[in-house]
Amino acid sequence: MMKMMTFFQTTVGDQTNPSMPPQYEPEPSPTGRKPSSVSETESETASLASSEDLSPLKEGGSTQYKDEKKKKKKKKGIKKMFDVLTRGMRRKSHSGPTTEVPEMEVKPDAPPPTVEEIYSALKQERLEMAPHLLMLERALVQDTTGMNEEDLICQQSKVEALYALLRSAVLRVVRRPLESEPELLLQALKIILEQEQEDQRVAAEGRGPSVLATTRPRHWLKLWQESVKDSVEERMTRPPSTILDGPRPEGAEASSEAAQSFLHMGKTMKEDLLAVAQRLQPLYPAHFNVFCTYAKGYHNYFSSQLTSMAQFELSDQDTSLLLLWVNNLYPNEIINHPKLAEELQAAGLGSLLPTKETRKLEVNYISNETAKVEELMMRGLDLEVKRWSEDKEPMNLEGCFHSELPIDIIQIISGAQVKADTRALGKQMKPLLMAKLSSFLKSYQQAFADFTEKSKQKHYRATIMANINNCLTFRTYIDKDSKAVEKELPSYIFHPLREIEQSGFNILLQNLFLALKSLFKRLTQTRWATHEETVAEIIKITSDCLPEFKALRKRYQEDIMEAIHLYLVKEYIIRLSKKRLVLRTADLQLNLAQQILIDANNIQCFCAQNGSPAAWLEPALPTLAEIIRLQDTSAIKIEVATFASRFPDFSKGHLGAILTIKGNLSNSEIKSIKSILDVSTLLTDSSRSLFSLIKVG
Repeated sequence: MMKMMTFFQTTVGDQTNPSMPPQYEPEPSPTGRKPSSVSETESETASLASSEDLSPLKEGGSTQYKDEKKKKKKKKGIKKMFDVLTRGMRRKSHSGPTTEVPEMEVKPDAPPPTVEEIYSALKQERLEMAPHLLMLERALVQDTTGMNEEDLICQQSKVEALYALLRSAVLRVVRRPLESEPELLLQALKIILEQEQEDQRVAAEGRGPSVLATTRPRHWLKLWQESVKDSVEERMTRPPSTILDGPRPEGAEASSEAAQSFLHMGKTMKEDLLAVAQRLQPLYPAHFNVFCTYAKGYHNYFSSQLTSMAQFELSDQDTSLLLLWVNNLYPNEIINHPKLAEELQAAGLGSLLPTKETRKLEVNYISNETAKVEELMMRGLDLEVKRWSEDKEPMNLEGCFHSELPIDIIQIISGAQVKADTRALGKQMKPLLMAKLSSFLKSYQQAFADFTEKSKQKHYRATIMANINNCLTFRTYIDKDSKAVEKELPSYIFHPLREIEQSGFNILLQNLFLALKSLFKRLTQTRWATHEETVAEIIKITSDCLPEFKALRKRYQEDIMEAIHLYLVKEYIIRLSKKRLVLRTADLQLNLAQQILIDANNIQCFCAQNGSPAAWLEPALPTLAEIIRLQDTSAIKIEVATFASRFPDFSKGHLGAILTIKGNLSNSEIKSIKSILDVSTLLTDSSRSLFSLIKVG
């Protein structure tokens, strides 16, 4: 009883210390003890008196001496445990405040501090008092002899008040560990571990009923974890100076506020976890699992903010913002950060939002974005149609008529695709965006058709060429996109473009072809007597029209020249197939064949020189001339078979019309020659059709 009382007695006698709170006012000194004075000598005497109370009694029975010896051994065991925890820490006296790490072991030959001394030290946040407080607690619990219930409760309240001071001091250090000296931080961490070990020791003892309140387990490790949570919340909350004052804004401003808040949290989490990994993890014992604790704290706070926001009806911008963080920025910039990835993956944090919430946001996002894309594209088309109606000459870019419409549309599609990619929704969005583009092209083709039917303005033909040029921009984008995904897009997406191109060419060539048709009629009317002059005039008229088409892009200059080339060959064959020219002698047939060869050469040279890529048309007229020239039916059959392989749409009707020119063939010979076309029937490539464009009677 005397030993325990020494801890709770003051050394100042009956004098009250005015600097102490009422609960720490000293009790009366035992009889025979010298009252303390404020002098240094008397203070030392009081300390010695206290230490004498803790010394084993050398007189008064062997039993008491043995008990004292057992307790001393127990104290040495505790000291040994403390020595292990404080290994490597600098030793220093705890006689006064210091910035160095104080020695935390309890020296057996030093007098223990009194309650008042412990209180005073803890008020100064001197953590080296923790072992003495722990011994004080143990002494109170283990030896209650001679103390009534009221005294025990009073003494326990003093111990708990001291623990409150110690807890406050320790948590203040670990709450902002990066602001504390490493030695002080290690000291605080050691105290937390000691308290956890004491919790385990008390639990293992299984103490019986007592008038003392149960104070174990104290769960100081849990207190540290809660302090981490509090410090994380404090760090993740945006500073007041960056929060908008007044009522919450709406629309874009609300999204901007949320964006700034998320940016602050993401940046803070990444920077703080880097600091934890690099500066704190080497200091904290493994039992704290410090990185994982901080990581989960930051993750849970970040997740709670996003989850809370997701519960409300979100604007399109806020939905997009949440997905940007959930599917892109958080996993890529934080979770997979090169210096954090291994630790964070081990922590198993998961996503910022539950899968169900994320899927809901993704569905809303895709619906919102596709609707927005469609709206923007149609708005762009309306503006383009309005420009057509204003009858202004289109822009000229590098000598070609130009429109901004395809550029605007492609930017809308590409922007939506890039935006979806950054939210891990690129694969889902791509086919939907292509479907929207296909729908737009149909609307574009219909608007173009309406314009060509109703409008005959000054810059009508220039506008037609500008729209033809637009098609190439769309084609290039679609082809490139198809190659990027290594998947061939359905052909119907190009159909509106082909319609615009073909109808545009027809309009541009309509007047030219009308003028040429009457000249081709002259061939049959004069029975090829003036064929050279006629073909020369045809070429001249055609040549005069070509400069206008320089405003088309190069590909379309070639395409329109191919259309002209096809028309010239087709019309020439039509004249040969009219069955008005019948030549009954070989000489007349030879003469006509030579005339056809001359005309064919002139047409081919003119078209090739002006950029026609239709080399496939070159053998058409010369082969027909050869069929007319030949007299041997077997040779004619061979020539016909070769010709049919090049032009699969060459039919018996077309062959019969040509053979009509050879008036010296019998019906049986004509029938025999036609039979060669029965051998095989090949499918016609619509892009290489020639004879399917020629009707024969």
